[in-house]
Amino acid sequence: MDLQTRKLNVIEYLIQLQDDNMIQEIETLIFESRIHNKDFQQLTKNDLLERALKSNTQYESGEFVDQDELEKKSKSW
Repeated sequence: MDLQTRKLNVIEYLIQLQDDNMIQEIETLIFESRIHNKDFQQLTKNDLLERALKSNTQYESGEFVDQDELEKKSKSW
């Protein structure tokens, strides 16, 4: 089973999960793994602003994929 399929299976499980304690445990696990993951870097307010400005520029210049186009592309993944 590939990684993408495994992720989708986890998402489906989480969507159906109704146990608040279990959700809280999962959130804690995710938070703790982010702290210990050296590749994870928290974005600063300035980083977020720069990304937003870049996104706006790309959108205004037509550098984006709309929902329909993305759905067509995803069928071939």
